Amino acid sequence: MIPIVRNSLNPFHDFRTIKAIKSLYRELRPQKVFLYQAKAVVYGSIAARQLPNIEIYSLISGLGSVFRGISWKQQVLKTGLKYEYCFALKSNKAVIFHNRDDMQQFQSWKIIPSSLCRLVHGSGVNTDKFSFEELPNGPIAFLMIARIIRDKGVMEYLEACKILKQKYPDIKCMLVGPFDTNPSAISKEMLKPYNTYVDYYGEQKDVKPFIQQCTVYVLPSYHEGIPKSVLEAMSIGRAIITTDAPGCRETVVNGNNGYLIPIKNTSALAERMENMLQHPEQQIAMGKKSRMYAEQNFDVKKINHKIAEIMDL
Repeated sequence: MIPIVRNSLNPFHDFRTIKAIKSLYRELRPQKVFLYQAKAVVYGSIAARQLPNIEIYSLISGLGSVFRGISWKQQVLKTGLKYEYCFALKSNKAVIFHNRDDMQQFQSWKIIPSSLCRLVHGSGVNTDKFSFEELPNGPIAFLMIARIIRDKGVMEYLEACKILKQKYPDIKCMLVGPFDTNPSAISKEMLKPYNTYVDYYGEQKDVKPFIQQCTVYVLPSYHEGIPKSVLEAMSIGRAIITTDAPGCRETVVNGNNGYLIPIKNTSALAERMENMLQHPEQQIAMGKKSRMYAEQNFDVKKINHKIAEIMDL
């Protein structure tokens, strides 16, 4: 087991993690290493560069809340992480990004040269497992799946659902996802005032049944790599409402398979949700286009093939 402490600023923890990864490399003697998630990318790259004949490939799935935070701790973490990325990624053969915004941000910070950058749209979706399904019968049902943190747009979703439920009491609003230790985490107490308007189902190992129950999928996130839950909803054939934010905007052709709204805009979200509610024909047409778009652009077989090509496998 690799010892790792999330959100830690303790260099002793960092050293212990790098040492453990290096020991694992020596035992396994890999020719190629594929690293994913911030700390794994940094520590795994540093450990690998100290050993001969290992090709290092890293995946930056998203920049995370650290890079958007404004508190002093987040600013310290952001500065430290930028330096760590700069030092660690120098030894990478290629660095894969899920969206163009994050890739260009790394280039503007001069963390890595453009020659190392590769773009692959998300981790993909299993279009066989998440096969197309017709919309459920009954009143419209909205669904959001995310960690219960502000940066996912959870508060905007809760407020929009409150507005709509007061006007249309028969509709259903669902929320699925775990509580979190993220700096922008929302507590259980903060969810309680919305219990009348939103059905919260907690963390679920299998989200497919919930997507099958919904009519429209909603994710008002502030920033993503490429949101997997949106891809799964698209694959099942659901219209999408998400933000015009990095990672999210890649999943929706505005007005085609769903709608893009401004970040942190509850009224715009409520308006789009109401518009969907009032136009059932949109729900059907956009859902079918979502499925088509998922097959063409985000099928996991195509995504994996691109990564394999990058890694010369």
